[in-house]
Amino acid sequence: MVFRRGKHRKTEEAKAQIGQKQKKNENKSMKEDKINKLTEKIIGIAIDVHKFLGPGFVEKVYEKALAIEFKENKIKYDRQREIEVKYRNGILIGKQRVDFFVEDEVILELKAISEIMDLHKAQMLSYLKTMNKRIGLVLNFAKPTLQIKRIINGY
Repeated sequence: MVFRRGKHRKTEEAKAQIGQKQKKNENKSMKEDKINKLTEKIIGIAIDVHKFLGPGFVEKVYEKALAIEFKENKIKYDRQREIEVKYRNGILIGKQRVDFFVEDEVILELKAISEIMDLHKAQMLSYLKTMNKRIGLVLNFAKPTLQIKRIINGY
């Protein structure tokens, strides 16, 4: 059996590239699993808050209750996190606030309104793009059952 040196080297390089892609996909999958588990936990906590308080309060009441629950569950969060909106070449053109930024991964927007509308979904997508994050949750506490919309940024 005769090996050609150049061909063998290319085969090894191809195998290495495949291995790197597989590892990258595994890491991405592990991160997505972690984020999915986090969003499940957040949703569970939000449901508990909603069950306890019920509908009818202003957003700030639910925000304070969620902050208490996050702290008790040792979930890291920023409340009323300010984000900068930049235009071409990084020029600052404004600032916005997100209700919660959880574990440096998930953005939460709280509502106490009759219905989550496309406007609220677009708002969340804008936050996700601005912060370069993948997952956001819009939670509406005004309904008899907590209304949840999961928004995904496709980058």
